[in-house]
Amino acid sequence: MLAFPTIAALHAAYADGVSPRDILAETYRRLGQIDDPGIFLALVPEVEAQAAAEALGAFDPATKPLWGVPFAAKDNLDVAGLPTTAACPDFTYSPDETAPAVARLLAAGAILIGKTNLDQFATGLVGMRTPSPAPRNALNPAWVPGGSSSGSAVAVAHGLVAFALGTDTAGSGRVPAGLNNVVGLKPSLGTVSSRGLLPACRTLDTVSVFAGTVADADRVFRIMAGYDPADPYSRDLPLPAQPAGLPPGLRVGVPEAGSRRFGGDLLSEAAFDAGLADLAGLTGPAAKVDLAPLFAAAALLYDGPWVAERYQAIRSLIETRPEALHPTTRAVIGRAAEISAADAFAGLYRLAGLRRAADALWARIDVLAVPTYPRPVTRAELETDPIGPNSALGTYTNFVNLLDLCALAVPGRFRADGGPSGLTLIAPRGRDGLVAALGARLHAAARVPIGASRAAVPSPEPGPASAGPGEIELAVIGAHLSGLPLNGELTGLGARFLRAAETRADYRLYALPGGPPRRPGLLRVTDGTGAAIVTEVWALEPAAFGRFVAAIPAPLGIGTMRLADGTTPKGFLVEAEGIGGGEDITAFGGWRRYLAEGTAT
Repeated sequence: MLAFPTIAALHAAYADGVSPRDILAETYRRLGQIDDPGIFLALVPEVEAQAAAEALGAFDPATKPLWGVPFAAKDNLDVAGLPTTAACPDFTYSPDETAPAVARLLAAGAILIGKTNLDQFATGLVGMRTPSPAPRNALNPAWVPGGSSSGSAVAVAHGLVAFALGTDTAGSGRVPAGLNNVVGLKPSLGTVSSRGLLPACRTLDTVSVFAGTVADADRVFRIMAGYDPADPYSRDLPLPAQPAGLPPGLRVGVPEAGSRRFGGDLLSEAAFDAGLADLAGLTGPAAKVDLAPLFAAAALLYDGPWVAERYQAIRSLIETRPEALHPTTRAVIGRAAEISAADAFAGLYRLAGLRRAADALWARIDVLAVPTYPRPVTRAELETDPIGPNSALGTYTNFVNLLDLCALAVPGRFRADGGPSGLTLIAPRGRDGLVAALGARLHAAARVPIGASRAAVPSPEPGPASAGPGEIELAVIGAHLSGLPLNGELTGLGARFLRAAETRADYRLYALPGGPPRRPGLLRVTDGTGAAIVTEVWALEPAAFGRFVAAIPAPLGIGTMRLADGTTPKGFLVEAEGIGGGEDITAFGGWRRYLAEGTAT
């Protein structure tokens, strides 16, 4: 059996002649060996899984990128032929259609093993609010497994499946990932269809992915993603691009002293600091930021009107048979009866103000790194207080969907007691590719095994440093460089970083008058009479490139640049008459160095 069934490891085995029949037989054998009856609420019979594998035909990862890959789905996602229970037997129904997100994976060759346990109606972050036996944390059975996607996280941590689907409203796709030492990817809202998902909060829910590696989670997400006109909450967003490497000016933020919350757990705090040291080794020093607006937004999720969305999702059941609900679930959702329509609008107004305050944060940083959870919670603690510890687990997760952000939970350095820890990378909507690129490198730097296995995390493979089919390369030299004020105009159009490069010595660089923001102009001169100027090369889809170019003001324009690496991307150039009144700053060799040194003199 593989040390851990990553997609790459499975496909390598298949290429060497291993049969999916053998992989599935081993999967079901291990299911019987693991002493945890709480992971799955429904299993696909082995004979049916084997039949699905046989139907795939010859090994063909080119047309079926998930060929022969076993996976599981949380039991609030519809799969035709299996019941949907949301961990409430009295709510059970048999769907006629499979959720589009699941259907895309099946079409890509993935093999469904079963449907996993959860906090009832996806209400909880502990993984214990289920009438069935709760899953056991894969690394420390005394800890809660995390929820609400408890079974999915535990199934991946044990290596029973390569990946599993969860859902995420308040952290359900991240907290259990952190507690079980696996990756948890929460996409930008609307990028994955939510049809066939029994909602917790319909306006905030998204399908999430648990996997052993960031590369696997990202691949699964990209297969699931796509606009669904039949889903009113689907958004026609560009597929988030993943850069070839980390942009050199990437700005990372971390909680300032007053925003660090660990519940007095020194081991968790030390593990987080060790993770930050790994992060600094990748990106350089981080900025300390105040998370007060984010925490204020988080408080709205359960103390504000959004709990009424949970009520609406199961209204017919809670109003006619409230005794069918888990007592804690009923207590949490039942509070919605006290919320008025005026309260709902007040909450919306409050959230709008907090979103504006959060915008100021994203003007300073590109990615925020926080603990995935403040500290682990034990099962014994929850028996004494079923509400408080659950709320604490959501400290760094509850605000993400409310503020329309994407997030990726990545395992980090273990605690001194051997328990798992982890960091979550958060960024504005559409930056999923950026957090995946950083997360893959951060996961490898932690030097921890995958899940509960002994398998090592593979080193991330750099993406291609040149544009792919259907992309246009664009070289930028000024305020659009990574980390500078106008870079968001690129990333907002789905641009992905390719490489840092220098021009040939055929250009002179000028600081143009005007601003803010200040801008440079690159002027082509006689061959060899200028200097090499630092650039960054990004890739854009043609439509995005057109929108970008249409917004460029005179005296700047787009021309063909000549770079020292022999490539000729499109790039910013300035008209000769436009440099009047400007300062020749060629000697600095680039705009970033000029800002750091030239403007200080």
